[in-house]
Amino acid sequence: MAIEDLRKNHMMSHLLDALDEGQDIGHYGRLVFAIVGRHFMNEDELVGKLANDHDFGQDEARDLVKQVEQHDYNPPRREKILEYMQKQDFPILPNVDDPDEGNVYRDLDFPESVYDHIQQYRHQKDD
Repeated sequence: MAIEDLRKNHMMSHLLDALDEGQDIGHYGRLVFAIVGRHFMNEDELVGKLANDHDFGQDEARDLVKQVEQHDYNPPRREKILEYMQKQDFPILPNVDDPDEGNVYRDLDFPESVYDHIQQYRHQKDD
């Protein structure tokens, strides 16, 4: 899996482009990028991309990636991303009017462990 795979999702492509341009994608933009990106990039690649954010350094990027890995966060749903966007200036979703925008599960293939973790969470929630 690689960056090309991430580009299959419009939101992730938007975040990659912004990072490549050195833009500040905001705390939640970086968080979403790290949570999703860790399944497609190795740690050094992910840290490197995050550190392109002009408001974020290598050490901060490495700390964020480690935090995301330790907590084993599942990729967020569109509704959560919309909540995040209300807390920052950078638009994580480039087209909020498109109901499919931000649905990473529609465009990206995650490791089976991600889907297992979601199913386990749902079972616990139903109990």
